[in-house]
Amino acid sequence: MAGVPGRSGRRPKPTERKVAAGNPGKRALNKSAPEFGGIIDIEPPVWLEGAGRDLWEHLAPLLCAQQVLQGTDIQNLELYCTAYGRFRKAEEDIAENGITVTGAQGGIVKNPAATIINEATRQMATFGSLLGLDPSSRQRLLGPKGEDPAAVLAGILNM
Repeated sequence: MAGVPGRSGRRPKPTERKVAAGNPGKRALNKSAPEFGGIIDIEPPVWLEGAGRDLWEHLAPLLCAQQVLQGTDIQNLELYCTAYGRFRKAEEDIAENGITVTGAQGGIVKNPAATIINEATRQMATFGSLLGLDPSSRQRLLGPKGEDPAAVLAGILNM
């Protein structure tokens, strides 16, 4: 729907990014943006197995260390890792059985695993972007606040 807030146009920039940039548009900042509490450490779900579980065990600590993962992001991480697990299983099936297989009526058909790969990669792109796992979406995220480089340099020069 054209003109409906949140459904059309460019996504709004997070308030933290506006503040970090010095609020170049000089518009009022959203001071009541929700905080859902950062996750410091999280175990993978018990049902997640195989390559999806391996990815969770690799990725979750990285997201937690950068203070990117919040309580509302857990489902996105679950979906991302689940899609990755499906992707890997489908790739193994194609490696074992080939890109074409014999269909129910005896003819050659595309291996259904190829469709699973396409769906899983789309899901991974969607949920990975929400978690900041690709280069363009990573630019939209803010990590933990460190020391201001200008202040560090000023401290060195004033010694």
